[in-house]
Amino acid sequence: MEIEIHGLKYKILRNVKDALNIEELTEKFTDYFYDFDYVLGDYAYGKLRLKGFNDSDNKNFKDYNDIQRLDEYLETYCAYGCRYFVISKVKDLK
Repeated sequence: MEIEIHGLKYKILRNVKDALNIEELTEKFTDYFYDFDYVLGDYAYGKLRLKGFNDSDNKNFKDYNDIQRLDEYLETYCAYGCRYFVISKVKDLK
């Protein structure tokens, strides 16, 4: 399934425990996240937290936001069994 946020299209990759609330995500989503290939949203103490990740070929790639480390991030920085979602930017085929 695809969603649109601020004119950008994203594909829903994971939606654990039905965490994705598009209205809440749209309110929290800022231009800071536009350059990320993926965005993780998790809930801590009832509040949505967002974190950006990239593929290794992204010009803004850094080791700490490597999408290959997503599961490690979930285990280390997110509450055990938390609700979370992951969306990926739909890239233009131009």
